[in-house]
Amino acid sequence: MPSFEYRLNLEPELPDDIKKVAIEQGECEETRAQTIEEFRNYILEHNGCQPHRTEDEYLLRFLRARYWNIPHSYKLLCNYYKFRDQNKSYFEKVRPMDLTYIAAKDIVHVTPYRDQCGRRIMIYRFGLWKPSEVSTDDIFRASVCLLEMGGMEPITQVVGGIGIFDLQGFSLSHILHLSPSVASKMIALMVTSMPTRVASIHIVNQNFVFNAALKIFQPFMDAKMREHLFIHGSDMASLHKHINPDCLPKRYGGTLDDFSSTAWLEAIKEDKQVQQELGKQGYVM
Repeated sequence: MPSFEYRLNLEPELPDDIKKVAIEQGECEETRAQTIEEFRNYILEHNGCQPHRTEDEYLLRFLRARYWNIPHSYKLLCNYYKFRDQNKSYFEKVRPMDLTYIAAKDIVHVTPYRDQCGRRIMIYRFGLWKPSEVSTDDIFRASVCLLEMGGMEPITQVVGGIGIFDLQGFSLSHILHLSPSVASKMIALMVTSMPTRVASIHIVNQNFVFNAALKIFQPFMDAKMREHLFIHGSDMASLHKHINPDCLPKRYGGTLDDFSSTAWLEAIKEDKQVQQELGKQGYVM
């Protein structure tokens, strides 16, 4: 059974099992510094974007997210900065503590434990979302903040994360707040524009309204994205084929008790290293 930990693991030394995965993905301790330097030079030689940071630890996120392929990592870097430029209010002068109210409503959060592969689990309970109380922009701000924090963790940089979209209670009134623009931003966050790899997305407890929502998202999804989208309905045994029950809360047929949705943000108040890193990304602590 996984242990509960409401803190980011910023230890640069990877555990042996994660290190093995990193090697399989193309990471090499002996050539790591050289590859990062080559990536930095590649950025300088091209004009697709002008990153505000180019230190080794920062560039490492993008290289790991794209399996150490420099051109692909550069494309991700450019996508990230394009998304930042187009959505400045999600990145600049955002106060993470102001978003605690979203976690308190249990709409979006990250579990304090990992799945059987070491991946973080990000859960959206869209049926609990009341658009009159929580704007779509604030949901994006919270999502970006959580993904930025996930990108700080060396383990998560290597194995990525998974998303669970719980649509119990999702209704036609929610559909009114979904637009092609919202859909494209969600795809950008989960797939194309953040230096955190989302290995798979799992839809659970959907009803007939889901078909209408899917039609909004489909134009932005390519074949590869569809391969990583799994629709389970209320069949938790289907979900368990991908995520062990020992790594899931009881509401999804798992063995774990519910957890605090606000403890992550509370822990940030005591973690100077995380605060400093968030500050470099434009957040106000």
